Amino acid sequence: MPIKIMGDKEFESVPSIKSKALRINLNQNIYGTFAEIGAGQETARNFFRAGGASGTIAKAMSAYDKDFSDAIYGIENDKRYVTEARLKKMLKHEVKLIEERITREKHPNKLFFSYANTVATIDFAKKYKGHGWVGIRYQTVPNEEYNEITLHIRFHENDARLQQMTLGVLGVNLIYGAYYKYDNPKKLLRYLYDHLDKDQIEIDTINFSGPRFTKVDNRLMSLQLVKNGMTEAVMFGPDGNNILPAAILYKKNILALRGSFRPVTKVNMDIYKKSLNMFLSENKVKKEKTVVIFEITLSNLRAEGEIDEEDFMSRARLLCSLGQTVMISNFKEYYRMVEYFSNYTKERMALAMGVNNLVDIFDQKYYMHLSGGILEAFGKLFFKDLKVYLYPLKNHETGELTDSDTLKVHPRMKELYKFFKYNGKLQDITDYDPSIMDIFSREVLQKIQEGEPGWEDQLPELIPEMIKANNFFGYKTVESVE
Repeated sequence: MPIKIMGDKEFESVPSIKSKALRINLNQNIYGTFAEIGAGQETARNFFRAGGASGTIAKAMSAYDKDFSDAIYGIENDKRYVTEARLKKMLKHEVKLIEERITREKHPNKLFFSYANTVATIDFAKKYKGHGWVGIRYQTVPNEEYNEITLHIRFHENDARLQQMTLGVLGVNLIYGAYYKYDNPKKLLRYLYDHLDKDQIEIDTINFSGPRFTKVDNRLMSLQLVKNGMTEAVMFGPDGNNILPAAILYKKNILALRGSFRPVTKVNMDIYKKSLNMFLSENKVKKEKTVVIFEITLSNLRAEGEIDEEDFMSRARLLCSLGQTVMISNFKEYYRMVEYFSNYTKERMALAMGVNNLVDIFDQKYYMHLSGGILEAFGKLFFKDLKVYLYPLKNHETGELTDSDTLKVHPRMKELYKFFKYNGKLQDITDYDPSIMDIFSREVLQKIQEGEPGWEDQLPELIPEMIKANNFFGYKTVESVE
């Protein structure tokens, strides 16, 4: 019996990296290869050091030379090496070799796996900290279809050797989790950071596939990344798959729309269409180099202090069904979102919002944590080539419209507001649809939940049918209420 001291608290014991590697090595059936490009053989080294690796590691290799690597895995269309496509080629190629070289007749119980990473570590100038793709393709039952977990990482450490060691720890955590935590992908995600700190490495994209993950929604896994503080923002496309932010945002003109989208209404889509037309009319903004992002902050996903994941999935599916790219972030303030975009592009950016959102931007209480207060925030927000497209607000009682000319801000903010307006940073959306000005998402949501009629006409085409078919947002029919 282990000794317990009065006052001890229960806590979860985390196996050491050596213990994890040794458990894998001592399993007589787990058998596979390691292919690591760009950051040494750090993952394989942990398994060799743990002991008993001869029964686990069929091969460990690094195809550092580009010509040699191309000869093994082929040439990518974009001639790049640190990509998801490269990683998947590596995983499939290595698994194929195992199956060709190891016969099932002789080894009927073997659980084959292929672990791979393709990584670029920090450069000599220390301006680019590096990133990479890491993945595993594996079986949990002999002869079953292969499962696959792939993820994209961004390094935060300033030393190549430290980055290599961090990658080695992450690799062991991934392999161990793939075999011993696959029944709970949410926990598997958290275990990837065993013996690591979030200041060392960031995971901004992850995808699960295969027979063990048929019920996993990768968009929900995206939410977990942000929820757990593993990254500040994740993105996914209309097809429901997580996408690498850099792949979408790199050197692009960006138009972002923030909202709760609970649910997405005709007003939201009117803001999108009208602001996009205005954005495309700007100098140096070309349609083929422009991306539109519908962004939902994590603070807008909370219900009674906790994130309602089903509610999140409802919003995401509706936006994706409209062909939109969705970003979920931890950015409470707009300037943080703009700073994030600036990591990927120096091209023009724009924000489209309603009057109420602009009023919040000019509220000092949101910037108390900054030493420079609201001036520091506005410097970060507007020093880029950024413009705000403002959608007017209609007063329910008087019918009056509020735009950038009639908007009233706090007296102390008046001159600051004038500065940005007169310098062309604020631009009104004038060709709005007056017939939809009375639509508010919170009122639509109330009607949906209380079974009141008439809300369908306030939403984009096909959205009401999706809400009804899937019982989104606690949908109730009129009959069920009665």
